[in-house]
Amino acid sequence: MPKDYSTLPRTKLRRSDREVTDEEWIKALLRRAPIGILATVHDGQPFLNTNLFVYDEAAHAIYFHTARMGRTRANVESYDRICFSVYEMGRLLPADTALEFSVEYASVVIFGTAARISDPQQATDALHCLLSKYAPQLRPGQDYRPVVPEELARTSVYRIAIEEWTGKRKAVPEDFPGAYTYESIL
Repeated sequence: MPKDYSTLPRTKLRRSDREVTDEEWIKALLRRAPIGILATVHDGQPFLNTNLFVYDEAAHAIYFHTARMGRTRANVESYDRICFSVYEMGRLLPADTALEFSVEYASVVIFGTAARISDPQQATDALHCLLSKYAPQLRPGQDYRPVVPEELARTSVYRIAIEEWTGKRKAVPEDFPGAYTYESIL
């Protein structure tokens, strides 16, 4: 008899053999992933937004920013429950039958709540964390002007409070027959 996934915990994976529970592995993927996908809801309609983000291990939170006004802000302000995901695609794995073709991957899915940061100093600190992730070779006050209040007034900065997360990975041996990267066929 098939499992009724609607009754199982939200972090329960169908493929438990691919589940990653190692928190250091999950944190490492969150630190290196360049892009995250935020899922919000408005009036029962799911919305996905692709975002630059930073994982703050000390705060156990994700920070990102969007336009001052827009769909993300409207959705989060009306319903703060979110889902956030990051992933990496590995090699494509050919097979003898179409159904058996596969791909290596690594992913993390986060469940929690999102809130717009209203405190100017906290919002500025979060933006500086983002800048440190994406431009670690540059220093505020030395290579660029730090965030100023006029700029802060043009954006919305958010904090995702992480409640639960789950990691998932499919990896095969390096010598998997015929494995190739997507980039190699472009």
